[in-house]
Amino acid sequence: MNRTHAILLFVLILCSGCGKAFDDGVTSVLSEMSVGGITLSETNLVEILKLSPLPTLSPNPTNQYADNKDAALLGHALFFDTGLSINGKIACATCHQPDNDWTDGKPLSKGLQSVSRNAPTLWNVGYQRWHYWDGRKDTLWSQALNPIEHPLEMGGSRLRVYRQVNQTEVYRNLYQSVFGEFPPLSSEIEFQDARPIPERPDETMHQAWQSLSVKDQGVINRVFSNIGKSMEAYQRRLISTDSLFDQFVHGLRSGNDEDLQALSPAAIRGLVLFVGRGQCILCHSGPHFTDNEFHNIGLDRGGNPLDQGRYPAIEKLKLDPFNGKGMFSDDTSLQANRSLHYVTEKDNNLGEFKTPTLRNVARTGPYMHDGRFVKLREVIDFYSTLADTPAIGHREESLQALNLTSSEAADLIAFLNALDGSPLDVGLLNKPTLAPEQ
Repeated sequence: MNRTHAILLFVLILCSGCGKAFDDGVTSVLSEMSVGGITLSETNLVEILKLSPLPTLSPNPTNQYADNKDAALLGHALFFDTGLSINGKIACATCHQPDNDWTDGKPLSKGLQSVSRNAPTLWNVGYQRWHYWDGRKDTLWSQALNPIEHPLEMGGSRLRVYRQVNQTEVYRNLYQSVFGEFPPLSSEIEFQDARPIPERPDETMHQAWQSLSVKDQGVINRVFSNIGKSMEAYQRRLISTDSLFDQFVHGLRSGNDEDLQALSPAAIRGLVLFVGRGQCILCHSGPHFTDNEFHNIGLDRGGNPLDQGRYPAIEKLKLDPFNGKGMFSDDTSLQANRSLHYVTEKDNNLGEFKTPTLRNVARTGPYMHDGRFVKLREVIDFYSTLADTPAIGHREESLQALNLTSSEAADLIAFLNALDGSPLDVGLLNKPTLAPEQ
């Protein structure tokens, strides 16, 4: 084990650079190793070490309150608050349930009505570059605002959010401790809901919004964006790590025999397949097990309405007043918004959807953007055959049918089960005591 440990330390030194491939003259120094009777090649080791540990979450320059404790507490309370919805019955936690690994366990989510996509897990959501399956939001704080006003989800409005915070003493006090004095409106407003809906100008909420002064609209928008930033501060705490896989990789780094036994032989075989012949790491790369980008994997419509995916979302992203370059962002610079600045619509964006994280994947089904697969075996069978005809666009060219045997599929599932992380502090899983009773 000493020789193996020395080899792996050398691999680590090389991996800690810019992530470039090794020079031919250097790789000859490395050697394969055997763990649990399974051979890990030099290439396997290099790729495996890139997948763990999960790094410390980076600051979000567009949200200067992203790691503020009081902001997180306010966001935590509002995440469970059904008073933000038009019927007083729906909260963020309705579709992102703590006891369901931050999903609702349904193929398609349902708020006021059913929506056309699956609710993704919020595990490690702070690490994501884009939000929603189509990436129409570039910041977590901006994404948090959308369900509140979506007519099929919570059906509320930014004015309702303003009122809920202003009229709830514990909310208002927390808000003021983070963002300063709660801003008043210039006049009394009798209606409960108002928000801009330019595509439906006859809507009551839109007309109510239009009746407000520009100054009051600005005040409401500012409070609304700050509430989104508070919700981001809470959701950034939903971090899952310390899986059996992480323990195994720690064993590779340290040479600790007990850690190296964290994975079963089946899981190790699945890991070798994952980083090797399966080429799963082409999309599910890095410690978050995602490249944070979008791909058309060639799913058919599955009986659902045609979903264009990423392509139409890019225009929505760029026009969003709450994006990272907008007036409510805390840093509109190119450096803070490089991905947003350079994103463009391309024909190959048709039918593309975001690569999801695989951490806790065994617990966060159903799978795919439309929740069509209930079990992991169905997902693996899809990649094994690639039998579907793409509903729109063309399949990612790097994808090739894996033609897995039944035992290989079982090994992959064993590895994916080893990505289940440790539980959160129970205090993050429930409505905090400061929140008013509904």
